Amino acid sequence: MAVPNYQAKCMDSRNILTILAAEGVQFLLSGEGKVPLSSCYGKTTCLLFSANWCRPCKTFIPKLVQLYDTLRARYEKIEIVFVSFDHNENEFKENFKSMPWLAVPFDVNFNRRLLNMCHVKHLPSLIPLTWDEITSIDQEDLIGLIEDHGVEAFPFTRSRREELKAIDAAKLEGGTLEDLLAHEGRNHVENKDVSDLVGKTIGLYFGAHWCPPCHTFNSQLLEAYNEIMTTSKEQNCFEIIFISTDRDLYEFDLSLKSMPWFAIPYLDKTRRDLCRIFSIKAIPSLVLIGEDGKIVGTNGRAIISLYGAKAFPFTQSKLGELEVALEKEGDSLPRHTKDTKHEHLLKLDMAKAYVCDSCKQRGRFWVFSCDLCDYDLHPTCIEETS
Repeated sequence: MAVPNYQAKCMDSRNILTILAAEGVQFLLSGEGKVPLSSCYGKTTCLLFSANWCRPCKTFIPKLVQLYDTLRARYEKIEIVFVSFDHNENEFKENFKSMPWLAVPFDVNFNRRLLNMCHVKHLPSLIPLTWDEITSIDQEDLIGLIEDHGVEAFPFTRSRREELKAIDAAKLEGGTLEDLLAHEGRNHVENKDVSDLVGKTIGLYFGAHWCPPCHTFNSQLLEAYNEIMTTSKEQNCFEIIFISTDRDLYEFDLSLKSMPWFAIPYLDKTRRDLCRIFSIKAIPSLVLIGEDGKIVGTNGRAIISLYGAKAFPFTQSKLGELEVALEKEGDSLPRHTKDTKHEHLLKLDMAKAYVCDSCKQRGRFWVFSCDLCDYDLHPTCIEETS
C-alpha cells in the first residue's frame, strides 16, 4: 500500500551526539530520568522528529512503539531519540509519556536548529544515525520501510532494504502460492489450507466497503464467479481471495457479508504485503494467478468487466479466442438496423455491460443502440421492420 514521503538526510550519529554536547545537551531523557549521551553508542539509533498536534504522528507513533518493544524483547540493540516539536514543555512531557524510548530535553530553538541540520521536511520523520557505511540507508524513507515491513525492516540498513526488495520480487516473479498467501504461523485462509488452493485459478481481489466502485465491481465479479463455478467442467477450479483495504475491522466484516469467497484475515500483515508486492494504487483491483501458480495478469478488473465468466481461465490464449469470436460475431451483424419497437435508427456498438430495453436482461459485448436516446437492444431481441 502507498505511504507519505517522509524523507530526510541521514547524518552520522557520532557527529549528532557531538553537536548535542556542543550545544550544551549533557544528557538524554528516559521515562525514569536522565541518561548519558553515550547510552546510544553501539546501537542502531534513530532520531524521531514528531509532535502531538501532528495527525500523521499520532497514527505512526503507536506502530513505532510496537516495533520498538518487539525489537527490545528480542534483545536487539536499538534506540530512538525523540526530538519534540510540541508547542510547549508541558505538551512535550505529556507526549513523551506514551514513548518508551529516549528524548532530547525540550528546547524549541535547539530542536529547530537540529531539524534544519537534518533537512527534515515533514513530521513525523525518522532518521537513522549511521555508525558506518554498512548500516547507512542514506536519504531513504525509513518510515515508509517500517510501514511496509514492520520489524522485518530492522536493522534499517541498505542491505536489508535490498534483501526485502529481492524477496518481494521473487514472490511476484516466481514464488509459490504459499509464498504469497501464507507465512510462518499461518498456512490457511480462513478454514482453508493454502495448499488446497494449489492447482486452481486464483483471483486476488483488492477492495473495500467504503469504495463505491468496489460495490459495482463486486456484483460483476460475483456473477462471473457463480457462473464459472456452475458451468465449468472441473468443480471448484476457481477461487477468489479478498484482500481488504477497509479502514477498520467493522468495515471488513461488512465487506465479507457480500462475498462467498475467502479472505486474508484483517489483522494479518499479508494484506499489506500483497498490496506492496503488486503495487496496488487504486481499488477495486483483481490480480489473476494461473493453475501453475504464475501471475496471469494484474488487469483482472478490466477482463471481468468486459468478458465476465467467458474469459475463464483468463489466459492470453483464451482472451485471444474471445477476441476472434467477437470479431466473427460482429462481422455477421448489420452495422445499422430499424427495430419495430423503437422509432429511431439503431447502430451496432460494443459495450462492457448494458441492460436490454426489450427483455430487461443484462447484456455484454455487441449491442444495437440509439444515438438520439438511451435505448439498447440485444442483437437477439431485434425485430427488424420490413
